[in-house]
Amino acid sequence: MASKENVTEGWEKWKIALAVGAPIALGLAGLWYYNRVKSSNLETKKKDIESGEKKEEQPEAKAAEPQTPVEQAQAAKNKGNKWFKGGKYDQAIQCYTEAIKICPPENKQDISTFYQNRAAAHEQLKNFTEVIADCSKALEFNTRYTKAMFRRAKACEHIGDLQQCLEDVTAVCILEGFQNQQSLMMADRVLKDLGKSKAKEAYKNRKETTPSHSFLRTYFSAFANDPIISNLNEVNEESPETVEAESEAEKYQDESPEKEMKDGLPGKSRSQFSPFLKAKKQLAKKEYDNVIELCTQEISNSTSKYLPEALLLRATFYLLAGRGTKAIDDLNQVIGLEDVDKKIKSNALIKRGSLKLQLGEQTEALDDMATAVRVDPENSDIYHHRGQLNLLLDRMDDALRDFDKCVALNPEFAVAHAQKCYAEYRHAFDQRSPMQLQSSVRSFEDLLKRFPDCAEAFALYGQALCDQQQFDQADDQFKKAIKIEPDNANVYVHRGLLRLQWKQNMEEACSMIKKALEVDDKCEFAYETLGTIEVQRGNLTNAIDLFNKAISLAKTEMEMAHLFSLLDAAMAQSKVAQNFGIQVPTMGPM
Repeated sequence: MASKENVTEGWEKWKIALAVGAPIALGLAGLWYYNRVKSSNLETKKKDIESGEKKEEQPEAKAAEPQTPVEQAQAAKNKGNKWFKGGKYDQAIQCYTEAIKICPPENKQDISTFYQNRAAAHEQLKNFTEVIADCSKALEFNTRYTKAMFRRAKACEHIGDLQQCLEDVTAVCILEGFQNQQSLMMADRVLKDLGKSKAKEAYKNRKETTPSHSFLRTYFSAFANDPIISNLNEVNEESPETVEAESEAEKYQDESPEKEMKDGLPGKSRSQFSPFLKAKKQLAKKEYDNVIELCTQEISNSTSKYLPEALLLRATFYLLAGRGTKAIDDLNQVIGLEDVDKKIKSNALIKRGSLKLQLGEQTEALDDMATAVRVDPENSDIYHHRGQLNLLLDRMDDALRDFDKCVALNPEFAVAHAQKCYAEYRHAFDQRSPMQLQSSVRSFEDLLKRFPDCAEAFALYGQALCDQQQFDQADDQFKKAIKIEPDNANVYVHRGLLRLQWKQNMEEACSMIKKALEVDDKCEFAYETLGTIEVQRGNLTNAIDLFNKAISLAKTEMEMAHLFSLLDAAMAQSKVAQNFGIQVPTMGPM
């Protein structure tokens, strides 16, 4: 891949959890903040109904006739419990209703139990509206009745009221000290569903953002044979082709087609000089704002000899701006063209495959990579990106084969060598093989001597050392990466997370991550990570603001769904804390 898959685009999400501490657990597309405290003596499941009595029921024939209203209500409730256990839910509902009517209003705890029991009977009949109503009444009489909250959460999930469901299950998690695995699993599930739903709508209406220079550099560094950038060094101020194109375009830019024909200049008309070449010139000068527009001008000329390249360049910048649908449309056109250069077609297939993976279409992504191999089997980029794809899919053997093939085809491809070393390290780490770990460390050290200017290699080696808790050495590698690329915000984030794991100093970690935003205020990873830490510090208002900023910078719907999950979790915790006047659990003093 050429974006999130690079280490400088972000650690694995579980790495954030490890660095920030135990109170974080992560779902596949969302993050749930909770204390992962496991206990071997947790109850496996509570009964659906509550007796409200400390001793076991006596046989019905032996029971004394109830006298007081409270006793009468308890008797009705006990009768309802027996109907419930026998599967006679309508009769149970009648008994619980009788208990509610009889019970004195000052006995709030009892009335709350009766409503909750009646809700349990309605739940068995799938009367979810009644379940919600009865649980709400139970909570009026006992505001911290977690059993009623959880039952209402389940009913809300059934009817699609995910927001209320999340608020209820969040309250349960907090009030029960994050001990109930069932409620934690529901919270994670609902956060994912809410995140996907909100991202689907928000992604359609998102504002485009031009990526930062460092982001673009990182992206293009993952390609050794990208036809867009392969000859950028030749496109400069003095290039005869671009100078002529620019000067002639300016000369005739105000003339109408009629005047051009009158002057006998159809061959010299502005349309005959390539906006695409001007776009490449701007790309070489790191001026990106008009690249898409210039490509669009080129594409409007259906006879342009630069049509495939213009489509590919526009698709690439659509991709980088988070306009995935438009990117795929252009890539489809390139791939469908006949007699197109194999480097252009294979590059389009790589980029479409990367997008397919981000959309969760794993099979289609692998198919595109396989097609690219058939089109251009000697292109090292294909194996590099397929290797990263396989690494993300935990297909380690396939990933290693791809990286081996990549560096065999292109021995000077430093970034690919770094990815290969990291894949070998991951394999050794997963296999818990000390000998293989030592070998992977030696490979990294040899690589850094061979490619001393490859920031990616230093950053990946730093991550590997951090995994082994060699924090001092890991920090040295991150510092070296920053020295090579001082504007690479993601490495500052990595250093911040390292300091948190190593020194357990949140202030120092946050300071380092804020430095990332000083060098690149479009670093989504920094906003997300700071938001995560602020949740752990109990600063939910700050966390919400940071997650919103990250959402505005998300480049794919999947990223946006993940970030909405973080945002919804923080907002739900904030609301519960306010409603109950409690402090959300934090990591405590450092």
